[in-house]
Amino acid sequence: MSQGPPLAVVLVEPAGPLNVGGVARVCANFGVTDLRLVAPRCSHLGEEARRMAVHGVAVLQSARLFPSLAAALADCRRVVATSGRRCGEPLPLQGLDGALGWLGEDVSAAGAGQHSTAVPRALVFGREDRGLSNAELLQAGRLLSIDTASTYGSLNLAQAAAVVLHHWHRLQTGSRQSAGASDCSPPSGPGPEPCPRAALEAMLGDAERLLLEVGFLYPHTAAARMAKLRALLQRAQVGSEEAALLRGMVRQLRWAQTRGGTGTREGDDPAPTP
Repeated sequence: MSQGPPLAVVLVEPAGPLNVGGVARVCANFGVTDLRLVAPRCSHLGEEARRMAVHGVAVLQSARLFPSLAAALADCRRVVATSGRRCGEPLPLQGLDGALGWLGEDVSAAGAGQHSTAVPRALVFGREDRGLSNAELLQAGRLLSIDTASTYGSLNLAQAAAVVLHHWHRLQTGSRQSAGASDCSPPSGPGPEPCPRAALEAMLGDAERLLLEVGFLYPHTAAARMAKLRALLQRAQVGSEEAALLRGMVRQLRWAQTRGGTGTREGDDPAPTP
């Protein structure tokens, strides 16, 4: 049976060593070896984490640390972030089937390249006390919500990881069953592979600097307006060629702006790509 594409589990600023150890144990249970910790607020190699990990200590020892979520996701194309919110902002929420089905989708048949399934996919969990910020949620292509009773919907970090990774494992080993959770939006069919996160972030960075330079953005409102642009691009699931096209447009506009807005006249050589 197919084990599916490699999966990275990303924990953002985890504060409890028992939670980190518990997630490492769950990763070992379901064959996930790539654990990434973003600015952890506890020792992932301490006694408490090791005791909780049991036979998942090897996952703890090989865990990689990153200063930011963007750095942790730089090599990933498909990213699902978990959210305990009940509304669909800043992106529509999906249940286990919809979000994880998209995360594990084999896009090689859709023309994305024969090596696409070897690119890491990422599953992101937020802080124990306040989850993920809107800016962090907008770094994901899909938002996942676990269906729970309305009386108390908050799950412990390790519990949430166990539920999600169990469903991921079933999907990837061909033993899929109904998750019992209905999506807020219909699952999408096979589509193009999104571009690597690093490429999208670089393009957005270039765009923000240019839009500030020309006065379309102002420093005090830039974050909010760029969040709307990021949400638009995440819904569109921009591919590598599209991201390169957008970045080329931004660079050409900057070149034209430095020349007084004249651009390239007919018959002139195009501007060199910086």
